[in-house]
Amino acid sequence: MRGAKAAPPLAAIAAFHGKAVFSRRVLVLADRLERLLPPGRRLLDVGCGDGSIARALIARRPDLRIAGYDVFARPGAAIPVTRFDGTRLPVVDGAADAVLLVDVLHHAEDAVALLQECARAAPVVLVKDHLADSRFDRWILRFMDWVGNAPHGVRLPYHYFSRAAWRTALSEAGLCETGRERVPGLYPFPFSLLFGGRLQFIARLQADRWPDR
Repeated sequence: MRGAKAAPPLAAIAAFHGKAVFSRRVLVLADRLERLLPPGRRLLDVGCGDGSIARALIARRPDLRIAGYDVFARPGAAIPVTRFDGTRLPVVDGAADAVLLVDVLHHAEDAVALLQECARAAPVVLVKDHLADSRFDRWILRFMDWVGNAPHGVRLPYHYFSRAAWRTALSEAGLCETGRERVPGLYPFPFSLLFGGRLQFIARLQADRWPDR
């Protein structure tokens, strides 16, 4: 969930990140997410920021109808954005065919509750987030998170999943993975050596119909 305008001391960082990373990231993620979309055209982009990823998806799939939800509504966002409290989406059950959560869960106060809320709104939830199984992984992700988000005033709790914690979160949310993949290519060389695919994942989630497994 992404915030407001960069503070002046961080403007240079924001400009560098936008030029070196952000545009590339949007195109790579839109390509990967499009492959995992279910049939149907109604999407909710939760934590949509400026709507860049939604806009890139619509460029590939003009039939898509994407509504944005965020704790901030950025002026000039690429899609319509409705503010929400970060917990409860102001939509009816089954309002969409899929929900997108792109680098949002590690900012959430309660990731499990947000997953459950997204699953209420749609039968498929596509999550892009991070996995960190070591102190070094967490240090790298904290730095990357700060560079990408601090200039925009985004709250940074640094709540990253280990693989075990991710499995636990899915179980508590009553969801299961129907697909997961790494996300190489998000960063140009040499940044890809540190921030590359092993820390990044996209998962396609649906309600767990086999709760006793």
